[in-house]
Amino acid sequence: MQIDLKRVIETVGKEKNIDRQLLIGALREAVLTAARKHFGDCVFETRFNEETEEIELIRYRTVVADEELTNVSKQIPASEALQMDDSLQIGDEIGEPLPTDQLGRIAAQAAKQSIVQKVMEAEKEKIVREFRDKKHQIVIGQVRRFDKADIIVDLGPTEGVLPVREQIPGEKYKIRDKVIAFVIDVKKSTRGPQVMLSRAHPELLIRLFEQEVTEISEGVVVIQSAARDPGSRSKIAVYSTEPSIDPVGACVGIKGARVQAIVQELRGEKIDIIPYDRDPARFVCNALAPSEPSKVIVNERLHIMEVVVPDEHLSLAIGKRGQNVRLAAQLTGWKVDIRSETKMRELVQEYKNVIAQIPALGEMRAEILVNEGYKDPADISRMDPRSLVKLLRLTPEEAEQVIQGASELAAQSDEQVDLASDEDLEGFHLGEPIIDDEIGETEEAEAAIDDIVAKTRPQPLLDPEKVDVKSVPVERLRYWMQLKGVAEHIAAVIHTAGFSDFSSVATSNADEIAYKTGLPVKLSGKLHAETTKIIGN
Repeated sequence: MQIDLKRVIETVGKEKNIDRQLLIGALREAVLTAARKHFGDCVFETRFNEETEEIELIRYRTVVADEELTNVSKQIPASEALQMDDSLQIGDEIGEPLPTDQLGRIAAQAAKQSIVQKVMEAEKEKIVREFRDKKHQIVIGQVRRFDKADIIVDLGPTEGVLPVREQIPGEKYKIRDKVIAFVIDVKKSTRGPQVMLSRAHPELLIRLFEQEVTEISEGVVVIQSAARDPGSRSKIAVYSTEPSIDPVGACVGIKGARVQAIVQELRGEKIDIIPYDRDPARFVCNALAPSEPSKVIVNERLHIMEVVVPDEHLSLAIGKRGQNVRLAAQLTGWKVDIRSETKMRELVQEYKNVIAQIPALGEMRAEILVNEGYKDPADISRMDPRSLVKLLRLTPEEAEQVIQGASELAAQSDEQVDLASDEDLEGFHLGEPIIDDEIGETEEAEAAIDDIVAKTRPQPLLDPEKVDVKSVPVERLRYWMQLKGVAEHIAAVIHTAGFSDFSSVATSNADEIAYKTGLPVKLSGKLHAETTKIIGN
């Protein structure tokens, strides 16, 4: 047994590249397992002798009076113990070495299994550590097999999984095809390390540019962000740390060689290289290329950019199925609302007509406020008086008068909203859009644009479909069901979203309510109007 252990330390340690101390620990545990099978239930300890490179086995027993001996595995009679050491007393513990060559064939087999298991665990841990270092990096593998729609990729020491949701649509592979993929995560599983791969992740695009463009690896050109519609189109924003270097030209390369290499790797995916700008409005305009916006209205509070484009550029700015505006929103992190110049003129005039009704304001000052992004009295009522003084050159008294008048006008507008005009909240079903019964061709086109814009909004904090009514206290359901037409499920959604009372809903706007609850903006607006009416009364 001793000779075998020494050989295992020398050979297995080298062949499997396993840490010597880890292997010694596995061998010590294996000897303990074998000893318990051979000698029974005893108190053992194993030590590794550095001089002989052997595992030593020691059994510990407690010294008891001869007549009190009941368990020879854990106790030793005093008469026998004194022969080994005459200084021992009753209750002392004595350790005695045991020969490992008596462990037997069955025990040795158990020891071998323990060693094999430890070696396998060490190899798995080594693979996990190796691929955790490659997390968020690119790896190259070969298609080994298919698991339904998922692709199993041979990465050398282990396998990677390319799920169908992380594949580029329309991309086909055969056994032994080369795969370049992005490592999303590395997990431990009962079958060994599991490396999760992606071909659709935006960071794959970033890593490919880092490999292909030397200026990026040198830090001269920096990638700010990337957005992808895998297999169709992508956008990447870049800037240069040196004024003499054109970041877009560096990424394109001579005659487009660099970007074309990446396009080929992504199976023909079109790539727009966008110059990043610290000015958010200019950045959004750049991201909407190839369209050329004529005006941008920024709403910092709601993180919305209202972009106006020439009528003939409207479809170009939106893109096929809203692709261009959706990618621009992902790239910049702003909600992007596209409007044609004709429609915007109509809207601006409507905004001006309403705001001009506020006392102490005229058409000229109303136009200034609209151009600054304030579209309705409710927005103006929340303004800081000092901002009004600075923007419109009013006196503090006039600014207070404007804010008071805006609050009154906003309250009057909310009173005119009939919650049951188009549909009753009680008849609303989660997941179904709210559609007006009568809609013209122009309104239908605007509704399509609004649908595209809605897709660029930040992801709601709550999924209404997943709200469990039973998890909400009955008294809270009854409280929210006081709102006209609010059924049990919507009441549960409002409570789960964190709204405490009618006032908390009334002081929010429709976009904020929709963001917290996941309910449609139109429905959120009706909730806001109803609670405002109750608070006002």
